[in-house]
Amino acid sequence: MLAEADGTVPHGSDSSMRTSSINNNINPDSSILISKMEDVVIPFSSEVPCDNNGQRMWWAFLASSMVTFFGGLFIILLWRTLKYLWTVCCHCNIKNKEAQKVNNPANNQAADRPPKGPDEKEEAPASEVGWMTSVKDWAGVMISAQTLTGRVLVVLVFALSIGALGIYFIDSSDPIESCQNFYKDFTLQIDMAFNVFFLLYFGLRFIAANDKLWFWLEVNSVVDFFTVPPVFVSVYLNRSWLGLRFLRALRLIQFSEILQFLNILKTSNSIKLVNLCSIFISTWLTAAGFIHLVENSGDPWENFQNSQSLSYWECVYLLMVTMSTVGYGDVYAKTTLGRLFMVFFILGGLAMFASYVPEIIELIGNRKKYGGSYSAVNGRKHIVVCGHITLESVSNFLKDFLHKDRDDVNVEIVFLHNISPNLELEALFKRHFTQVEFYQGSVLNPHDLARVKIESADACLILANKYCADPDAEDASNIMRVISIKNYHPKIRIITQMLQYHNKAHLLNIPSWNWKEGDDAICLAELKAGFIAQSCLAQGLSTMLANLFSMRSFIEIEEDTWQKYYLEGVANEMYTEYLSSAFVGLSFPTVCELCYVKLKLLLIAIEYKSEQRESSILINPGNHVKMQEGTLGFFIASDAKEVKRAFFYCKACHDDITDPKRIKKCGCKRLEDEHPSTLSPKKKQRNGGMRNSPNCSPKMMSRHDPLLIPGNEQIENMDMNVKRYDSTGMFHWCPSKDIEKVILTRSEASMTVLSGHVVVCIFGDVTSALVGLRNLVMPLRASNFHYHELKPIVFVGSLDYLRREWETLHNFPKVSILPGTPLSRADLRAVNINLCDMCVILSANQNNIEDASLQDKECILASLNIKSMQFDDSIGVLQANSQGFTPPGMDRSSPDSSPVHGFVRQASVTTGSNIPIITELAKPGKLLPLVSLSQEKKSGTNIQMITELVNDSNVQFLDQDDDDDPDTELYLTQPFACGTAFAVSVLDSLMSATYFNDNILTLIRTLVTGGATPELEALLAEENALRGGYSTPQTLANRDRCRVAQLALYDGPFADLGDGGCYGDLFCKALKTYNMLCFGIYRLRDAHLSAPSQCTKRYVITNPPYEFELVPTDLIFCLMQFDHNAGQSRTSLSHSSHSSHSSSKKSSSVHSIPPSNRQNRSSKTREARDKQKYVHSVENRLQV
Repeated sequence: MLAEADGTVPHGSDSSMRTSSINNNINPDSSILISKMEDVVIPFSSEVPCDNNGQRMWWAFLASSMVTFFGGLFIILLWRTLKYLWTVCCHCNIKNKEAQKVNNPANNQAADRPPKGPDEKEEAPASEVGWMTSVKDWAGVMISAQTLTGRVLVVLVFALSIGALGIYFIDSSDPIESCQNFYKDFTLQIDMAFNVFFLLYFGLRFIAANDKLWFWLEVNSVVDFFTVPPVFVSVYLNRSWLGLRFLRALRLIQFSEILQFLNILKTSNSIKLVNLCSIFISTWLTAAGFIHLVENSGDPWENFQNSQSLSYWECVYLLMVTMSTVGYGDVYAKTTLGRLFMVFFILGGLAMFASYVPEIIELIGNRKKYGGSYSAVNGRKHIVVCGHITLESVSNFLKDFLHKDRDDVNVEIVFLHNISPNLELEALFKRHFTQVEFYQGSVLNPHDLARVKIESADACLILANKYCADPDAEDASNIMRVISIKNYHPKIRIITQMLQYHNKAHLLNIPSWNWKEGDDAICLAELKAGFIAQSCLAQGLSTMLANLFSMRSFIEIEEDTWQKYYLEGVANEMYTEYLSSAFVGLSFPTVCELCYVKLKLLLIAIEYKSEQRESSILINPGNHVKMQEGTLGFFIASDAKEVKRAFFYCKACHDDITDPKRIKKCGCKRLEDEHPSTLSPKKKQRNGGMRNSPNCSPKMMSRHDPLLIPGNEQIENMDMNVKRYDSTGMFHWCPSKDIEKVILTRSEASMTVLSGHVVVCIFGDVTSALVGLRNLVMPLRASNFHYHELKPIVFVGSLDYLRREWETLHNFPKVSILPGTPLSRADLRAVNINLCDMCVILSANQNNIEDASLQDKECILASLNIKSMQFDDSIGVLQANSQGFTPPGMDRSSPDSSPVHGFVRQASVTTGSNIPIITELAKPGKLLPLVSLSQEKKSGTNIQMITELVNDSNVQFLDQDDDDDPDTELYLTQPFACGTAFAVSVLDSLMSATYFNDNILTLIRTLVTGGATPELEALLAEENALRGGYSTPQTLANRDRCRVAQLALYDGPFADLGDGGCYGDLFCKALKTYNMLCFGIYRLRDAHLSAPSQCTKRYVITNPPYEFELVPTDLIFCLMQFDHNAGQSRTSLSHSSHSSHSSSKKSSSVHSIPPSNRQNRSSKTREARDKQKYVHSVENRLQV
């Protein structure tokens, strides 16, 4: 090999050419001299005491390694051999001694005596073994990664090995062998220091090794043998040989272990990936080093004449193209040793390349694309959303959460899910990349919770799978998520969706769950049933409430159609804002009128602080409630900016302003304080003491003192021997009844004339999940209704299913069951479905079908079946008294002065249209229905019904005469606008609404559940049934709360406004005169047409403007005050309905039987008398 200061000449060239080249390139004055011996040229310097003859000494370096390796191996084998022989000899001696003892018993006594000499000899080896063991243990601790010292030492050895490999890379550009001065060569000095450390570490490893032979043959030991001794030889000979120093690359195999010691690698995939990469790279670099050595040195038997000059990195390139079987041919091995090595390497290298590289690529490709960590932005909040993350759930959530009407939403949304998103969901995230991030992981893993910074998150929202086949299992999963999150950070605010009402009780078992700090559980079954129940009391209310807490953009329609007025109302939402100090001291009706007339805002409720500083929500309280400083108001408006008028309003500055848009913050001193806005994502002041309950605290609940309740009613209600309400006083109650006593046969139901009732058609069987019928019945049995106002409820469905639900229903009065199927017209006719106030169609089998389009098949078939039914003019025995329901002397056209007189529904007993109206009667104590007849057959399309749907797109099948597009959103379809269809998907908006304002959920639950409280939930969690309680002034005070009703305009005190009047005038008159708060209209679909129409469908108009023109057929949604006097005479009437002839003229809200003339009974046949007695017996059972 030839290498000089200015260049390198390949050894494969002719000797004369090489000598000539040297002579031409070397300056004669240079201190570098070239010596030639046997055609091998070695560079040397006169300043270095090297062999002037230029003789190569590579064999000395190699011999040092070989002698060390084989010498040590020989010593170990010799030691093992001697030890084995010694053991065999000792074993033979022991056997000989035992044989002598057996043959010579006389020596037994001497053998039994403990001589001192042998004892001392035995103690010495024992002491020697103990010393060796302690040293061995110390060495093991020093190199063990289980201790800090061991970890530091292991990491240091690896780092120094990589450093030595780096020095090799530097020296590889020099000749293979050259003269070096140790005291002047800096790299040689560093390499020497590294190898001294390696030698010490080798000694520790040798001492700690249990099996010395196995240790001697380890890869790391072999690396030390062929790298450490040559360095000492190099110092001695003052020359350097590159040799086998490339073996240091094999230390890279331990790279994954080092990273595990440092807790950098924790997952199996990452460990496997690093292992594969380190083995592949170390093998590659080591093989390249061998090729570099032999190609630049040549074959020894060829006198090194066939060498070629290749850089180390050219050898790396050669090995890569060889492993990949590409072989360009530009670089190849010329030496026999190189080619022989390539033959064997291509076999192993190809196998390694073919197996390792695809696996490495697969591991890299399978690495979590969303496996990073969230970086919080200063000044910007973030929330974590987890649970059921799908395209549908995420799109619905983002559509509502990021709605433009929410003022300025400066919140970043972090989604955490254990499954990577599909392409559609990924595209959705990219469209909202400025406010949305996705991370793959599970909230059950604390490491993943740390990745999304759950401890600094403003809240955590958990979405539920509303369409799962097993709701209890889904709730259990979400409860486990709550437990995991609360266990990691107890103070985090959690808002979770729950499917089943009874599973909410499990959240109370979590110690850190605190609804006072903002934790909320949105029970979909409870709210869904509550919305449907409210539609039974005021049809269309479910649509109105669903639109209020959902963010909808205003869609302007120029044409004068029903969609125009409906969409104007849809643009309204519910907001909260603190009231200006200008309202302090005013009564609620006064403030409500001022906000509506002047500020164009509808105030429906306030948050009131009692004397005990407990906050409670008051919905339309009376004149007795005065505004306090800092009162929080609940408004219906179309924009968050509009609601700020209630805070900015100043009587001194804005009293003469007529344009509400000009009401802005003025310069008054009292408005200079910071605005504690509740519209921010996290309120500055949570309703810590607010009770999720009756409209107000016990002392503020009643508009009158409980002791001042009219005497007759108080004495009757406080009868200590009768329990009529539950222990909280919020619901009507009766002793538990056996299900057999409320079951009606088809003949019994046919003989009992049912009218003004609620028919619940339920599909389900023994295996179906429970829908929670108690949540449907509770709002219909709220105590703010008088007993005679309760609508009888008849369930039509499978008896096996209803038995499972009966445990939660047996304490409610006026509940009956007709075993059958809602698809049977005979069963529907038996319960007089044409005379019902509302027909509810539910199914417990919806989520058991994979095809989404077929999930609602039972409900749709039942709805179409009812609509296709025909009802003739005959109404049975009611026909005899059809003209006698109006009390004599009553003039329906003249209004009475009573504020709450005669609110009933007029039922068209022929058509079943049952238009919900409030009819003016002469006296509040005689509330009787008005019954009209027609002489022609009517269709079941006029029967009021509400159908529950799972799949929103299936709403197109409910109405065959509408023109809704299948892709139309649910809230834009005619069935939803008319209140005849309800889907649980509309409740998704409650997650966003609750996050921005936790009072919204409290208000919604108060409105739709009839008064469910945390105390009642705790009671139901213990007993799963309502507990009866004696009437006390405190429980009776809980009855004094508002309820939703519908006001008719065709007759009564507002008849003058019904024909062309303004809605604003009606609003003010109802509020001033009767404390009734109007908030919407239920209008006939074709009321805007000049030509008369036969269509009886109605749609909802939310919060119309002041100038909105009314028509006589309009029904007005209003919040009506509870009246204590309305139930006195009526209650006695309902409980003594069988004692007199006049009692047969009962309200349509109780079961009626045909009036019979007792004086003429003797002229009837025996069969007629038996039939009449049978009817009476059935009615008595129903009255229970």
